[in-house]
Order: sequence, then structure tokens, then C-alpha cells
Amino acid sequence: MYTKKQWFKLPMMLAALVAVCVFCGVMLSNRTAKHRPPGSKVDKIKLPEGFKAEHLYSPSEEKNGSWVSMTFDDKGRMITSDQYGGLFRLVLPAIGSTEKPKVETLRVEGDTAKVAMGYAHGLLYAFNSLYVMINNRENPKFPKGSGLYRLQDTDNNDQYDKITLIKPLVGEGEHGPHSIVLSPDKQSLYVVAGNFTDLPKMDSYRLMPNWKNDNLFPWIKDPRGHAVDRNAPGGWIAHTDPEGKKWELVSAGYRNSYDIAFNEAGDLFIYDSDMEWDFGTPWYRPTRVCHATSGGDYGWRTGSANTSPAFADFLSPIMNIGQGSPTNLIYLSNARFPAKYKNTLLAFDWSFGIVHGLHLKPNGSTYSADHEEFLSGAPLPLTDGAIGPDGALYFLTGGRRLESDLYRVYYGDYQNIPAGSNEVKPQLTAEHKQRTELEKFHARKDPKAVETAWPYLKSPDRFLRFAARLAIEHQPVAEWENKVYAEKDPQTLIYSSIALAREGDSSKVGGPILKGLTKIDYNKLDDLQKQALLRAVEVTLYRTGQPDAATKQAVIAYLNPKYPSPNALQNRFLSKILITLEAPKAVEKTLALIEKNEKFDDKDNEMVTASADLILRNPQYGLDLAGLLEKMPPQQQTFYAIMLSSAKTGWTPQLSEQYFKWFHKAFSYQGGRSYIGFIDKARQMALKNVPKDKVAYYNKLSGAELLTGTGNDLAKLYTPKGPGRGWKVEEAVALVQDSLANRDFDRGKMIFSAVLCSRCHMIQGEGSDVGPDLTQLGTRFSAKDVLESIILPDKTVSDQYASVAYTLKDGQSVVGRQINEDANFYHIAQNPFDSKTIRKISKKDVASTKLSPVSIMLPGLINGLNPDELRDLVAYLMSGGNKQNPIYTEGSKTQKGGK
Repeated sequence: MYTKKQWFKLPMMLAALVAVCVFCGVMLSNRTAKHRPPGSKVDKIKLPEGFKAEHLYSPSEEKNGSWVSMTFDDKGRMITSDQYGGLFRLVLPAIGSTEKPKVETLRVEGDTAKVAMGYAHGLLYAFNSLYVMINNRENPKFPKGSGLYRLQDTDNNDQYDKITLIKPLVGEGEHGPHSIVLSPDKQSLYVVAGNFTDLPKMDSYRLMPNWKNDNLFPWIKDPRGHAVDRNAPGGWIAHTDPEGKKWELVSAGYRNSYDIAFNEAGDLFIYDSDMEWDFGTPWYRPTRVCHATSGGDYGWRTGSANTSPAFADFLSPIMNIGQGSPTNLIYLSNARFPAKYKNTLLAFDWSFGIVHGLHLKPNGSTYSADHEEFLSGAPLPLTDGAIGPDGALYFLTGGRRLESDLYRVYYGDYQNIPAGSNEVKPQLTAEHKQRTELEKFHARKDPKAVETAWPYLKSPDRFLRFAARLAIEHQPVAEWENKVYAEKDPQTLIYSSIALAREGDSSKVGGPILKGLTKIDYNKLDDLQKQALLRAVEVTLYRTGQPDAATKQAVIAYLNPKYPSPNALQNRFLSKILITLEAPKAVEKTLALIEKNEKFDDKDNEMVTASADLILRNPQYGLDLAGLLEKMPPQQQTFYAIMLSSAKTGWTPQLSEQYFKWFHKAFSYQGGRSYIGFIDKARQMALKNVPKDKVAYYNKLSGAELLTGTGNDLAKLYTPKGPGRGWKVEEAVALVQDSLANRDFDRGKMIFSAVLCSRCHMIQGEGSDVGPDLTQLGTRFSAKDVLESIILPDKTVSDQYASVAYTLKDGQSVVGRQINEDANFYHIAQNPFDSKTIRKISKKDVASTKLSPVSIMLPGLINGLNPDELRDLVAYLMSGGNKQNPIYTEGSKTQKGGK
């Protein structure tokens, strides 16, 4: 091992190698700006002006696991849980104190299990009890399964001695049951669970329990098998009393939300996750903060059936955050923070170490929000947080057995901010009051419901329309079916038709609904109304099936002349409907849109955090984003091509030739892990619609030879055979130092590409010139130097090649490699796969800069290699890609540094 002093004596070439070694992202830099180097754990945290951070405790260093949940009890003590272990109780020192927290392992008297209580994804102290949401599959170490438990101290000795299982739940793991929160009136509980948690039988349902996909798009389940058996309604929120006697489903349609929070108005918010394997597909949805209204459905469906905020029968988020892994949501009413942080949510992202601030603003019956990056750090795997009795923010890092820490963040002048001053008196809009009145009809029958709700179907407010439609759906269909058929107002007819398609007799209502919709003057509708009408047709067709011949022709005659539309979003709906109905020239028109490469500005999924801003915040997850942005699939083309895979008629040899060639090109794009598999599944579906004697021809034309046997990945020249291992420096060095004789040059060269070396480095003129040329590597450095740099990329990050975090004056931060600067701008590259795409940051907008302590090299690149493969790679590197090098001709005796 080199000392810090010895590292500084190394040539610049090795410093560059240490920074990125055989990984991408090294770029030439002539940066002259001075950046403060990283230091303590607190030093890596970026905070708003006036805030301070304290590192209080390291559970992992104290062998207490990796903490993922917390709550405060009635004595102001913090209670936490290890993700795979027990509970702990902490007495915290005062703000500014140098004392350490007093930590005790929380035992439950009378329980003989090896771990008395723990494995909790959610904790809440309420009703003189500790509620624990266990997320666990029963095992010998901890035999309690997933569910909501209540712990009580019945003999008042400050130790819990009674455990009550309130509700067993089927589901565990990272998509299992999660948080518990207290209701605004402090009389009941709300719980949230991810989409791998079965929805238990409820006593009442605020959304109608007849959920379906309602999507004419071809349903392709994840080709890698994720969530293939998980159907609607997905992740859910439920309400119950303190004893858990009655349960009510409040909202659903989420993928995997860990936490929920209320504001002073009693409105409920949730931070939902994305599906990163869907990157590059038309159905990808970013992480998002949603207003979870009564009966709210946010439309998660598995695979390609995932819905869009553009669907009129679902709700839209307050804000799309971007890529990430949501873990926590806090509303700041109890914080002793400046007035700016009234009406503010903090949303925690585990993957990229960001706490997003959402400053809520009433907007009709719901909210909009301004975004702020409140806090960030790299690495900072955020798990849970809460406002303490002192008004400070406490948060945990860890999860997945990562290094775990407890921090406190407080405002420097907090003594002059009285406790409770961050609470606001709700200023309810007229629309908000109307929505909550309509929600009283959810989950109950009331003769006044239809009459009251019907006028609001015409409202311009989306959440009011949703609440009104749901109120109507909860009433007997016989009370309002004829009102649908008699309705003259176009918008009211559209939304009431959706309600009837969902709730009516599917064998009877399809024809009358479609007949009514086709009488609407399409040209007099605005774009949102056209979108809603098309959605109404889609839901009706999905729920009631193919209409009779006359109705089918009427719908085709009504919509076919509108396709294609100048509106790309409407074209998505039109293509689904017309291809499903086998409308004349639907295939030809859709292929023409692919050929045109129609642009689609997806406003409904617009993110506040640009993907490029995240690449260098987390090497592992950032790699996926870098590859995606380098070769982004054309989403509109992909949508149309997959939709055409269901078209059985309308093909000519010329059209088929054009169509199947598209797949070959589509395999050259890069998306999430499941992108290639989704494209291949669509290709396989399309092949079922060609003549049998043409299957082999179109199979080859469409790129079958490019794929692996499973169809989930592109075939590569070499895939590591393994079995791999978590290579350690000492082990790897011992393996290669005296055993590089007679290695396989050709296999070493293929491994060099397989573990991504060639994406950034050249050897013998082959590869990429993003990073240093490695041809002369073996003449200057030992195998130990090379392996240490690969395995421990963060140990020493050269100042010349480190990424820089720029904190802007508006509180946002940007991370990138600075490759130039002039009098007015920093010039940075954010994508290590694309050094030519430069972002300019105005110096006048920058408050401070700071070096990142994290190398952009991904740890574990060689962990998929077995010993022989590792030897072949190192031999290739040490030979400088020269097959005539003595390593191959004379054995390992010439190897430099073999000691």
C-alpha cells in the first residue's frame, strides 16, 4: 500500500489511472479554480445557507447494523431499527454538544426470540405504544413475519413487554410493507405498502375495487421476471384505528412508496418510485411526489401496461422528481426552520443522496410546488428521517447493509425561531372545499351523491373531476346510467362514459357508450378534451370488448380521418384504438409516423432533476443513466413499433420489410436493463402475425442474431464465465503476481471490453480516447498498482480528475467534470461516456464548489471474473495489448513489480 506522501510522488499517469483506471469518465482538464477538498462525514453534505450538520453516531461502526427507520417517543428519545436486526433507543445530546448519544438495545421482556423485535421498515410512537411495521420473511433468527405490530409497556417500567400482531401482511423485501404515520387528528393510523405486498381484504374501499389494466397497448411483462405476478392496484395506502379493527383502502396505483406525510390541511402526500429497468421505454415513469386524495389511483401497472398521467381516469403528480430511489417523506410543520420552509415537504432519495424540497402552493383543489435541492451528498444513501422535539432534522443513511450513520441538521439561529412557528393555518381554496365534500360520497351510497357530483364532471379542475366521477361510481349504476345516454355536454358525457364503462354491465353498455361518444363534435374540443374522449373510447373497448360491426365501423369512420394528428400524444391514443379496430391503413399510417421520427414532448413526465445531473452523484446508478443518454431510444418510434406488434391485418410485403428492419436498429439503442428484452418480446409477438414461410426471413431481418439465447441482452464477444467474487486487493495481487505465464491474449482483450475498459481507454489504438491511453501501462506500474486502483477507486481521487459539485445560489447543485473555464463560465461534462456534450454554468450563479470524494470509477467491475479471467485481463493490461509482449512469450518472470 502507498502512503499519502508516496501517492503524490507517483507520475500523473498513475494518478489518472487511480482516478478512473479501467473505467470510463476521465477527461482532460485545464481547471484552475480552487475547490475545497472533502474532509469529514459532515463535510460531504451540501446544506442551504444558514444550516449546520452534525454527525451523531455510526451504527455500522458500532456493529449495530444498518438503520432504516426511526421515530421519537413521548420522552423525546429516538427509536430506530436495523433493516435486518433489532430495535435501538437513543438519548440524544443537545444541539451543539460534543457528547455522544446514549444507545441501548431495545428488548421486549418475555420474548425469547434471538431478535426480540426489529426488521422494521416503519416505526411510530402513538397511543402510548410503539407501532412496528415488520418487513420480513420468517427465519430462525427472527421468526416474526411481515405485518403491523403494536408494542406496549403494561407494567410501566419503561420496557415493552406486550406484543400484539394487529395485521399480518403478505409481502416482504424492498417492495413490502413500509411506513406508519399518525392521522392529522391524532386518532388513527395510516400505513403504506409497496407493490409486492398483497392488498388484504378491506372493510371499505375509497377507490372502486374493480381495477384492470384498461390499456389497449400490447401487454409485455418484464422480460427479466420482475413483478410479473404483481397486478393492480399495486402499492397502496390504508387507514385503520389504533387497534386495527377496521381497515379502509384510501389510495393505490403506486409502484413502491416507502413513506407518506400530511400537511396542516389534512392532505396526504406520497413519494413513489420509478422502475429503472424501464429506462428508454415509452411507459417509464420517473419518481414522483403525489397528492394522495380519497380514492386516488396513480395508475401503476406491471410491465408495458403502466399508465400515463395523460390518462383522464387517473391522477397526475404534484411533481416528477426524476430517477432515484425514494425512501422518506417529511412535512416540516414541526421544524424550527426559517419561514421559507413553511408548507414544505422533504423527499429523500437513497440512490443519489438528495433531499428534495417541495414548497407547496394551493392550485385549485390540489397543489403545485417549487423545487429546491435542500440537502445532498455523495455518497449519502438516505433511509429515513424525522423532525425531532428540538425542531431539528434527524436523518439516517444505510440500507442494504451499507455503512450507516445518524445525522442532525439544524438552522444556526434556531433559538430565535419559536417552536410551532412553522405551522400554518390552512387557506383552503373553494375547489379544495368542493373536493372534500365530494369525497364524503366515496365508499358509501347516498341518494344525493349523483345529483351533487354530476356538475363537477364539467369542471376544469382535474382532481375535482376525479372526485366527482368516483362519487358517482360508488352509487348503484341504475341510478345514473340513463343520465349518461341523455347527456348533451361533451365533457360531462366523456367523463360519465368512463364511469359507466368501468361500472356498467360490460355485455350491454359498450355499444351505447361508443354511439354517444361518436356524436360529439371532435373539432370543437380542446386538446385535453380530445385526449379524454380518446381515453374514454379506449377504456370502453378494453372493458367491453370488440363492438358489433356497425358500431365498429362508426368508431372507425369517426376517428380514422383524425389520424395522424398534429398532436403526438393524441396519435398514441389514436394508434391504439385504430390498430385494435383494424382500421383501414392504420398500419401504413403508423409506420409513416415511425419513418417520420415524430417528436414527442412528454410534458406529463417532465422531471425537475435532469438525468445528466445525476450521473456523477452515484457511480453505480449513474452508469445506467450515462449509457441511456448516450444512446437514447426514440420513445415515439418505440411506442408505435410495439403497438404494431399486435396488428394482424393491413400488412404488405413492403410494410413488413420496413417494420422488421426497425427492430434491428432498435437493438443499437441503450435503455434500462429490460429494454432489449421488451423490444425482443414485441418482435416475437410481431413474428406471430407473418406468414409461416416468412418467419425465418423476418426473424433474421429483425436482428435475431444480435441477441443472447434469452433475448434479454445483446450477444457480446465475451461474457464473463465466473463464478465471480468480491475481489480484495491482497487476494487479487497474490493471484496474479507470479502466475501470468501462458495467459490467453484474445480472451484478455475481450474481457477488456466486457468490463467496460474500452469504453474510455485505448490500447494499441483500439477503444475510446475519453481517458488515458493504457498502451504503456505495464512499463510504468506494477500489477499491484493496477489492481489496487481498480478495486479501491475511492482511495485516492486525483484532483485533476475528480468531479466537482457546484452549489448554485438558488440552492440547486450540479455535479460534473470541469474540463474548461473562461471569465464567465465553467465548462463541465456530466456524462463520462460523452465528453463532447458540454454544459456551461455561469460563474455568477455559483455560490461555492467542492471536490467530490467519490471516484467516477465503479467499484466491482472485475467482480464477475473468475481467477483465470482476472489473470487474462491483468496480463492484457500489463502487456499494453501487445501479443508479442514477453508476458505471453516468456512467462511472468518479466512482470514488473512481482514481489
